[in-house]
Amino acid sequence: MLKSDLIAILVAKRQLTQKQSETTVETIFESMKSALCEGENIEIRGLGAFHVKDYEGYNGRNPKTGEVIPVKPKRGILFRTGKELRERVNSGAGTSPSKDDAGGP
Repeated sequence: MLKSDLIAILVAKRQLTQKQSETTVETIFESMKSALCEGENIEIRGLGAFHVKDYEGYNGRNPKTGEVIPVKPKRGILFRTGKELRERVNSGAGTSPSKDDAGGP
């Protein structure tokens, strides 16, 4: 799914104009980007959570030459799916799993 697909869904399901839909999607994504850049975590119930993780610097090695190369500290973004989404994906269907499916193998 692309950003343009999300915009098209808003137009179809919420009767918004194309411009309103684009502005809405851009506002949400910009807010999420800003929060992550500031080191904040984002949790969306039913979907999952984005976490910012700090990685310490270390000495790496060039596999071709064997030269030791210092790797600078960095930050990465992790996404962990929520239970509801994980169950829907694992059920193999596009709908929520029934209570019978939630019991496991």
